[in-house]
Amino acid sequence: MPSPRRPQWRTVNILIVKLSSLGDVVHTMPAVQDLRAARPDAVIDWVVEGAFAPLVRRCDGVRRAIGFGLRRWRRTPVASGTATEWRSFREQLRAQPYDAVIDLQGLTKSALVARTARLAAGGRRYAMANRTEGSSYEVPTRWVADVAIRIDRRVHAVTRAREVCARALGYELSPVINFGLHANAEAAAGSDGERRVAFIHGTSRADKCWPEAHWIDLGRRLIDSGLRIALPHGDDAERQRAERLAQALGAGAQLWPRLDLGQLTDRLAACAGVIGVDSGLSHIAVALDVPHVQIYNFETAWRTGPMLGGRRQHAVYAAPTPSVEMVWQAWREATTA
Repeated sequence: MPSPRRPQWRTVNILIVKLSSLGDVVHTMPAVQDLRAARPDAVIDWVVEGAFAPLVRRCDGVRRAIGFGLRRWRRTPVASGTATEWRSFREQLRAQPYDAVIDLQGLTKSALVARTARLAAGGRRYAMANRTEGSSYEVPTRWVADVAIRIDRRVHAVTRAREVCARALGYELSPVINFGLHANAEAAAGSDGERRVAFIHGTSRADKCWPEAHWIDLGRRLIDSGLRIALPHGDDAERQRAERLAQALGAGAQLWPRLDLGQLTDRLAACAGVIGVDSGLSHIAVALDVPHVQIYNFETAWRTGPMLGGRRQHAVYAAPTPSVEMVWQAWREATTA
Protein backbone atom coordinates (compact mmCIF):
# COMPACT_ATOMS: atom_id res chain seq x y z
CA MET A 1 0.00 0.00 0.00
CA PRO A 2 1.56 3.34 -0.97
CA SER A 3 2.52 5.64 1.90
CA PRO A 4 0.48 8.83 2.25
CA ARG A 5 1.96 11.83 0.52
CA ARG A 6 3.46 14.52 2.66
CA PRO A 7 1.74 17.91 2.22
CA GLN A 8 3.66 20.08 -0.20
CA TRP A 9 4.46 23.27 1.71
CA ARG A 10 6.01 26.32 0.20
CA THR A 11 8.60 27.71 2.59
CA VAL A 12 7.17 30.79 4.24
CA ASN A 13 9.44 33.37 5.86
CA ILE A 14 7.93 35.01 8.93
CA LEU A 15 9.18 37.90 11.02
CA ILE A 16 7.92 38.28 14.59
CA VAL A 17 8.26 41.74 16.11
CA LYS A 18 8.10 41.55 19.90
CA LEU A 19 10.74 43.75 21.44
CA SER A 20 10.08 43.72 25.19
CA SER A 21 9.47 43.35 28.09
CA LEU A 22 10.97 40.08 29.33
CA GLY A 23 7.64 38.65 30.45
CA ASP A 24 5.97 39.67 27.17
CA VAL A 25 8.77 38.01 25.21
CA VAL A 26 8.21 34.75 27.11
CA HIS A 27 4.46 35.02 26.54
CA THR A 28 5.06 35.18 22.78
CA MET A 29 6.93 31.86 22.59
CA PRO A 30 3.81 29.65 22.34
CA ALA A 31 2.75 31.58 19.23
CA VAL A 32 6.02 30.56 17.59
CA GLN A 33 5.33 26.91 18.40
CA ASP A 34 1.82 27.23 16.91
CA LEU A 35 3.31 28.66 13.72
CA ARG A 36 5.74 25.78 13.43
CA ALA A 37 2.97 23.21 13.91
CA ALA A 38 0.67 24.88 11.39
CA ARG A 39 3.39 25.54 8.81
CA PRO A 40 6.14 22.91 9.17
CA ASP A 41 8.37 24.63 6.61
CA ALA A 42 8.09 28.07 8.19
CA VAL A 43 11.34 29.96 8.72
CA ILE A 44 10.92 32.34 11.66
CA ASP A 45 13.03 35.35 12.62
CA TRP A 46 12.33 37.49 15.68
CA VAL A 47 13.22 41.12 16.39
CA VAL A 48 13.77 41.67 20.12
CA GLU A 49 15.61 44.00 22.48
CA GLY A 50 19.25 42.93 22.52
CA ALA A 51 19.25 42.03 26.22
CA PHE A 52 16.55 39.42 25.59
CA ALA A 53 18.10 37.90 22.46
CA PRO A 54 19.94 35.11 24.39
CA LEU A 55 16.56 33.86 25.61
CA VAL A 56 14.87 34.07 22.20
CA ARG A 57 17.72 32.01 20.71
CA ARG A 58 16.64 29.19 23.06
CA CYS A 59 13.11 29.18 21.63
CA ASP A 60 12.45 26.25 19.29
CA GLY A 61 11.98 27.28 15.69
CA VAL A 62 13.63 30.69 15.79
CA ARG A 63 16.28 30.92 13.08
CA ARG A 64 17.55 34.41 13.93
CA ALA A 65 17.09 36.64 16.97
CA ILE A 66 17.72 40.13 15.57
CA GLY A 67 18.80 42.44 18.38
CA PHE A 68 17.15 45.87 18.57
CA GLY A 69 18.90 48.51 20.68
CA LEU A 70 16.51 51.46 20.71
CA ARG A 71 16.84 52.08 24.46
CA ARG A 72 20.60 52.30 24.16
CA TRP A 73 20.46 54.31 20.94
CA ARG A 74 18.19 56.89 22.57
CA ARG A 75 20.80 57.50 25.27
CA THR A 76 23.50 58.30 22.69
CA PRO A 77 21.62 59.42 19.56
CA VAL A 78 24.51 61.37 17.97
CA ALA A 79 27.30 58.89 18.72
CA SER A 80 28.99 57.33 15.71
CA GLY A 81 28.51 53.87 17.22
CA THR A 82 24.75 54.40 17.34
CA ALA A 83 24.60 55.19 13.63
CA THR A 84 26.73 52.15 12.85
CA GLU A 85 24.55 49.87 14.96
CA TRP A 86 21.37 51.20 13.37
CA ARG A 87 22.75 50.57 9.87
CA SER A 88 23.74 47.05 10.85
CA PHE A 89 20.32 46.40 12.32
CA ARG A 90 18.59 47.72 9.20
CA GLU A 91 20.77 45.53 6.95
CA GLN A 92 19.88 42.43 9.00
CA LEU A 93 16.21 43.33 8.91
CA ARG A 94 16.19 43.76 5.14
CA ALA A 95 18.46 40.84 4.26
CA GLN A 96 15.48 38.48 4.06
CA PRO A 97 12.18 39.25 2.28
CA TYR A 98 9.28 38.13 4.47
CA ASP A 99 5.95 36.64 3.51
CA ALA A 100 4.49 37.83 6.81
CA VAL A 101 5.66 40.47 9.28
CA ILE A 102 3.64 40.19 12.50
CA ASP A 103 3.83 43.08 14.97
CA LEU A 104 2.84 41.66 18.36
CA GLN A 105 4.00 44.72 20.32
CA GLY A 106 1.51 47.32 19.14
CA LEU A 107 3.72 50.38 19.69
CA THR A 108 5.20 53.07 17.45
CA LYS A 109 8.69 51.59 17.76
CA SER A 110 7.49 48.14 16.70
CA ALA A 111 5.55 49.70 13.82
CA LEU A 112 8.82 51.33 12.71
CA VAL A 113 10.53 47.93 12.75
CA ALA A 114 7.68 46.33 10.80
CA ARG A 115 7.78 49.13 8.24
CA THR A 116 11.56 48.79 7.82
CA ALA A 117 11.40 45.04 7.20
CA ARG A 118 11.39 43.93 3.56
CA LEU A 119 8.35 42.11 2.20
CA ALA A 120 8.44 39.31 -0.35
CA ALA A 121 6.18 39.56 -3.38
CA GLY A 122 2.65 39.23 -2.04
CA GLY A 123 3.87 39.56 1.55
CA ARG A 124 1.83 41.37 4.20
CA ARG A 125 2.30 43.18 7.47
CA TYR A 126 -0.05 42.22 10.30
CA ALA A 127 -0.77 43.98 13.59
CA MET A 128 -3.41 44.35 16.28
CA ALA A 129 -6.27 46.69 15.52
CA ASN A 130 -7.06 47.53 19.13
CA ARG A 131 -5.71 47.79 22.63
CA THR A 132 -6.27 44.97 25.11
CA GLU A 133 -6.88 45.48 28.81
CA GLY A 134 -3.71 46.15 30.78
CA SER A 135 -1.48 46.52 27.71
CA SER A 136 -0.02 49.52 25.93
CA TYR A 137 -1.12 50.30 22.39
CA GLU A 138 -0.29 53.09 19.93
CA VAL A 139 -2.26 53.87 16.77
CA PRO A 140 0.69 53.92 14.29
CA THR A 141 0.91 50.13 14.49
CA ARG A 142 -2.47 50.04 12.72
CA TRP A 143 -1.42 52.54 10.07
CA VAL A 144 1.59 50.47 9.05
CA ALA A 145 -0.25 47.15 8.89
CA ASP A 146 -1.73 45.78 5.69
CA VAL A 147 -4.06 43.72 7.88
CA ALA A 148 -5.15 44.92 11.35
CA ILE A 149 -6.60 42.14 13.49
CA ARG A 150 -9.18 42.96 16.15
CA ILE A 151 -9.17 40.71 19.22
CA ASP A 152 -11.01 40.56 22.54
CA ARG A 153 -10.09 43.33 24.95
CA ARG A 154 -9.84 41.03 27.95
CA VAL A 155 -7.39 38.32 26.99
CA HIS A 156 -4.36 36.60 28.47
CA ALA A 157 -1.03 37.79 27.06
CA VAL A 158 -0.20 34.29 25.76
CA THR A 159 -3.58 33.94 24.07
CA ARG A 160 -3.33 37.40 22.50
CA ALA A 161 -0.10 36.56 20.66
CA ARG A 162 -1.37 33.13 19.65
CA GLU A 163 -4.63 34.50 18.27
CA VAL A 164 -3.01 37.26 16.23
CA CYS A 165 -0.63 34.80 14.56
CA ALA A 166 -3.36 32.20 13.97
CA ARG A 167 -5.66 34.72 12.34
CA ALA A 168 -2.84 36.22 10.30
CA LEU A 169 -1.91 32.86 8.74
CA GLY A 170 -5.31 31.19 8.89
CA TYR A 171 -5.01 28.18 11.22
CA GLU A 172 -6.87 26.90 14.28
CA LEU A 173 -5.30 27.06 17.73
CA SER A 174 -4.47 23.84 19.56
CA PRO A 175 -5.68 23.54 23.17
CA VAL A 176 -2.11 22.55 24.09
CA ILE A 177 0.30 25.36 25.01
CA ASN A 178 3.99 24.75 24.36
CA PHE A 179 6.63 27.41 24.99
CA GLY A 180 9.47 25.54 23.27
CA LEU A 181 12.05 27.03 25.64
CA HIS A 182 15.26 25.01 25.93
CA ALA A 183 17.47 24.85 29.01
CA ASN A 184 20.51 22.83 30.00
CA ALA A 185 19.54 21.95 33.54
CA GLU A 186 22.21 19.25 33.91
CA ALA A 187 25.01 21.71 33.25
CA ALA A 188 23.65 24.14 35.84
CA ALA A 189 22.73 21.67 38.57
CA GLY A 190 26.11 21.73 40.28
CA SER A 191 27.90 18.94 42.06
CA ASP A 192 26.73 19.41 45.68
CA GLY A 193 23.46 17.53 45.18
CA GLU A 194 21.42 20.17 47.01
CA ARG A 195 17.78 20.73 46.00
CA ARG A 196 17.16 24.45 45.67
CA VAL A 197 14.14 26.71 45.39
CA ALA A 198 14.82 29.98 43.58
CA PHE A 199 13.30 33.12 45.08
CA ILE A 200 12.42 35.63 42.34
CA HIS A 201 12.18 38.62 44.68
CA GLY A 202 12.89 41.44 42.19
CA THR A 203 10.58 43.13 39.71
CA SER A 204 10.47 46.37 37.76
CA ARG A 205 7.74 47.83 40.00
CA ALA A 206 8.14 48.26 43.74
CA ASP A 207 4.40 47.76 44.32
CA LYS A 208 4.68 44.21 42.93
CA CYS A 209 7.28 43.20 45.54
CA TRP A 210 6.65 40.88 48.49
CA PRO A 211 7.79 41.98 51.98
CA GLU A 212 11.29 40.84 52.90
CA ALA A 213 10.00 39.49 56.23
CA HIS A 214 7.67 37.20 54.26
CA TRP A 215 10.56 35.90 52.14
CA ILE A 216 12.56 35.17 55.29
CA ASP A 217 9.68 33.34 56.97
CA LEU A 218 9.01 31.28 53.83
CA GLY A 219 12.72 30.58 53.36
CA ARG A 220 13.04 29.20 56.88
CA ARG A 221 10.08 26.88 56.29
CA LEU A 222 11.64 25.58 53.09
CA ILE A 223 15.06 25.11 54.72
CA ASP A 224 13.46 23.21 57.60
CA SER A 225 11.86 20.91 55.00
CA GLY A 226 15.27 20.00 53.59
CA LEU A 227 15.55 22.49 50.72
CA ARG A 228 18.00 25.29 50.04
CA ILE A 229 17.24 28.79 48.79
CA ALA A 230 18.78 30.30 45.64
CA LEU A 231 18.81 34.10 45.35
CA PRO A 232 19.26 35.50 41.84
CA HIS A 233 19.44 39.25 41.23
CA GLY A 234 19.68 41.74 38.40
CA ASP A 235 20.40 45.34 39.34
CA ASP A 236 22.14 46.71 42.44
CA ALA A 237 18.91 47.13 44.40
CA GLU A 238 18.04 43.47 43.84
CA ARG A 239 21.52 42.42 44.85
CA GLN A 240 21.26 44.35 48.11
CA ARG A 241 17.91 42.72 48.88
CA ALA A 242 19.33 39.29 48.02
CA GLU A 243 22.27 39.91 50.36
CA ARG A 244 19.90 40.83 53.20
CA LEU A 245 17.83 37.69 52.61
CA ALA A 246 20.96 35.53 52.45
CA GLN A 247 22.24 36.98 55.72
CA ALA A 248 18.90 36.33 57.46
CA LEU A 249 18.62 32.77 56.12
CA GLY A 250 22.23 31.81 56.85
CA ALA A 251 23.88 28.70 55.43
CA GLY A 252 20.63 27.53 53.87
CA ALA A 253 20.71 30.29 51.23
CA GLN A 254 23.00 30.80 48.26
CA LEU A 255 23.50 34.16 46.55
CA TRP A 256 23.84 33.60 42.83
CA PRO A 257 26.24 35.77 40.82
CA ARG A 258 24.80 38.15 38.23
CA LEU A 259 24.02 35.99 35.19
CA ASP A 260 22.80 36.56 31.66
CA LEU A 261 19.36 35.27 30.69
CA GLY A 262 20.69 32.07 29.16
CA GLN A 263 22.60 31.12 32.32
CA LEU A 264 19.65 32.09 34.54
CA THR A 265 17.34 29.92 32.46
CA ASP A 266 19.64 26.93 32.91
CA ARG A 267 19.84 27.46 36.66
CA LEU A 268 16.09 27.90 37.07
CA ALA A 269 15.49 24.68 35.13
CA ALA A 270 17.80 22.85 37.54
CA CYS A 271 15.87 24.01 40.62
CA ALA A 272 13.34 21.95 42.56
CA GLY A 273 10.99 24.86 41.97
CA VAL A 274 10.62 28.63 41.80
CA ILE A 275 8.63 31.07 43.94
CA GLY A 276 8.45 34.61 42.62
CA VAL A 277 6.61 37.84 42.18
CA ASP A 278 5.05 38.89 38.87
CA SER A 279 8.26 39.34 36.86
CA GLY A 280 10.01 38.16 33.73
CA LEU A 281 12.02 35.48 35.54
CA SER A 282 8.84 34.06 37.05
CA HIS A 283 7.38 33.79 33.56
CA ILE A 284 10.52 31.92 32.46
CA ALA A 285 9.82 29.44 35.28
CA VAL A 286 6.32 28.95 33.84
CA ALA A 287 7.77 28.33 30.38
CA LEU A 288 10.15 25.74 31.86
CA ASP A 289 7.21 24.01 33.60
CA VAL A 290 8.97 23.72 36.95
CA PRO A 291 6.89 23.74 40.15
CA HIS A 292 6.11 27.41 40.63
CA VAL A 293 4.15 29.82 42.79
CA GLN A 294 3.63 33.33 41.40
CA ILE A 295 2.78 36.07 43.90
CA TYR A 296 0.37 38.87 42.96
CA ASN A 297 -0.47 42.04 44.90
CA PHE A 298 -2.91 42.98 42.13
CA GLU A 299 -5.72 40.98 40.55
CA THR A 300 -3.94 40.61 37.22
CA ALA A 301 -3.05 36.92 37.18
CA TRP A 302 -5.83 36.41 34.61
CA ARG A 303 -3.68 38.43 32.18
CA THR A 304 -0.13 37.23 32.88
CA GLY A 305 -0.30 34.31 35.32
CA PRO A 306 0.48 30.62 34.73
CA MET A 307 -1.88 28.96 32.27
CA LEU A 308 -0.30 25.60 31.43
CA GLY A 309 -2.92 23.78 33.47
CA GLY A 310 -2.41 21.11 36.11
CA ARG A 311 -1.37 21.69 39.70
CA ARG A 312 2.36 22.33 39.37
CA GLN A 313 1.95 26.09 38.92
CA HIS A 314 -0.13 28.48 40.97
CA ALA A 315 -0.89 32.18 41.07
CA VAL A 316 -1.60 33.53 44.57
CA TYR A 317 -3.35 36.88 44.94
CA ALA A 318 -4.38 38.98 47.93
CA ALA A 319 -4.50 42.68 48.73
CA PRO A 320 -2.36 44.31 49.91
CA THR A 321 -0.21 41.17 49.54
CA PRO A 322 -0.56 37.39 49.99
CA SER A 323 0.34 35.94 53.37
CA VAL A 324 3.20 33.53 53.91
CA GLU A 325 0.68 30.80 54.73
CA MET A 326 -1.10 31.28 51.37
CA VAL A 327 2.16 30.97 49.45
CA TRP A 328 3.31 28.02 51.56
CA GLN A 329 0.10 26.08 50.91
CA ALA A 330 0.30 26.82 47.19
CA TRP A 331 3.90 25.57 47.18
CA ARG A 332 2.91 22.33 48.89
CA GLU A 333 0.20 21.77 46.29
CA ALA A 334 2.60 22.51 43.43
CA THR A 335 5.22 20.07 44.68
CA THR A 336 2.81 17.22 45.43
CA ALA A 337 1.09 17.37 42.03
